[in-house]
Amino acid sequence: MRRVCDERALWLARHVLPHEPALRAWLKRRRVQDLEVDDIVQETYARLASAESVAGVRNARTYAFQTAHSVILTHLRRSRVVSIRAVADVDLLGAAAEGPSPEEEAADRDELHHLAQAIAGLPERVREVFSLRRIEGLSQRQVAERLGLAESTVEKHMAKSFRLLMDRFGRGGKPPAGASRLGNNRVSKANAKAD
Repeated sequence: MRRVCDERALWLARHVLPHEPALRAWLKRRRVQDLEVDDIVQETYARLASAESVAGVRNARTYAFQTAHSVILTHLRRSRVVSIRAVADVDLLGAAAEGPSPEEEAADRDELHHLAQAIAGLPERVREVFSLRRIEGLSQRQVAERLGLAESTVEKHMAKSFRLLMDRFGRGGKPPAGASRLGNNRVSKANAKAD
């Protein structure tokens, strides 16, 4: 048990403590009735120290700010009278988190869904090559060996996958402009006649 506590203390010292000045400055701008900045910071550290695990924490700064936000919300929920000023400040608290907003997360999920659909729509062998190279991270040689293809074929399939995906996403899903192609063909034919 002592080792876990020491490891957590090291994690806090390395990943959270450097952000304490920013956290304190942020908290000073959002005064909460009957709650001092020192108390919020201390409770934030206590919660982080007693958390079951911090292995999944990707951004310690954001995690600390969200924990402080949670401390404030818990205090406000327990208060009998909540001032309108405190409620207004709580609405502003979300602005300090560096993570994406719920709207951004929804848009990102939607974008990933569209990408997954586009990949699923690739021709079978092209999709296999693309998935092995870009999703599983295999080298061109490893993909060629796994699928029994020449490396040049893997390269051609990758080029085709990029071309098809760019056709789908490069114009925001809009069809290619026919006038430009037609105009280019006329110029090419005119040049060919001139030669």
